[in-house]
Amino acid sequence: MRPADVLRLTVVEAADRYAEMVRAKAATGALAPGTAEVYVRDVGTFAELADAGAVLDDLDGTAVDAVLVRFARKPDGRRAAAGPGPAGRATQSAASQARFRRSVSAFFRYATVAGWVQLNPMGSVTLEARERGGLRAERRALTAEQAAGLLDAAQNLVAARPAAGRRADQRTELRDGLIVLLLASVGPRVSELTRANVEDFFVNAGVRYWRIFGKGGRTRDVPLPDAVASVLDAYLASGRRELDRGVEDKALLLSWRGRRLARGDVQGVIDRVLARVEPGRRRGVTPHGLRHTTATHLLAVATDMDAVRRILGHADLSTLGRYRDELPGELEAAMRVHPLLPARRRARPDGTNDTS
Repeated sequence: MRPADVLRLTVVEAADRYAEMVRAKAATGALAPGTAEVYVRDVGTFAELADAGAVLDDLDGTAVDAVLVRFARKPDGRRAAAGPGPAGRATQSAASQARFRRSVSAFFRYATVAGWVQLNPMGSVTLEARERGGLRAERRALTAEQAAGLLDAAQNLVAARPAAGRRADQRTELRDGLIVLLLASVGPRVSELTRANVEDFFVNAGVRYWRIFGKGGRTRDVPLPDAVASVLDAYLASGRRELDRGVEDKALLLSWRGRRLARGDVQGVIDRVLARVEPGRRRGVTPHGLRHTTATHLLAVATDMDAVRRILGHADLSTLGRYRDELPGELEAAMRVHPLLPARRRARPDGTNDTS
């Protein structure tokens, strides 16, 4: 018989109660705001994809499997279609599926402790998350040419004259250019970018730094390239002032209504800048794809791995493996500048020896 103390909540009721608990943890500092936002969003999606009116304790591994499949096939509006997908839209990436699965597991662990389910159904789920590594069906990091095209478009947007007829308080060129430059040069998480405040940027010994508040309560001070720092200064001097409505006195990035920019708005900014890139160098990319691009190219030029780890805000070096794509010709380039070989013996690209 079913234990009398199991609370027969519907999936929607349980999801709502879980979301309240997660928000309370975030408010007390027991859970990072970004993590809480992901958990709340994913459990809401789980409730939408589960059978309407189902009781949480009635869900078994088969029912959860069905939800995981529905999520995998769910169109991802952030990504351009790279293959077959519902309504011509790209389906969820392997990373998104793995994240959703982790969120659902956390939900059922809490439900088990809270007495909402007799048994955790995740123990009988048969679908396995795709393992990382190996060849990816879709390249996530932009090539150097594609990244350069996006950065050029961002710089040109900053330098462009405002469109005729637009009110000064609705001009977002400086803000949009700054967003793309920060994402592509520093590689922050999108939540770190939208949570950034004006006071988080400071100067030390003539260098502009961004104090980033990351996961797990960790902070890191990342120096900004001069080109990015100059755009930041221009935005703070004029672009932000034009968007300021006196509502958000701390937020770095403001919407034209004067509110702190939301995570979902960042993809729209990237897409607008991408539209300015010539077709031969244009490829759709998400904010996380730009973070991936930053890591790939920093590591490709033999930047110290620990420095890259600190720039991206990871606690462990091993995590960098997920942000690493192979680049054509990088092994050959690495051997040409081998640190153990005398400079005069290093091979030239044409196969001859450099004897200078």
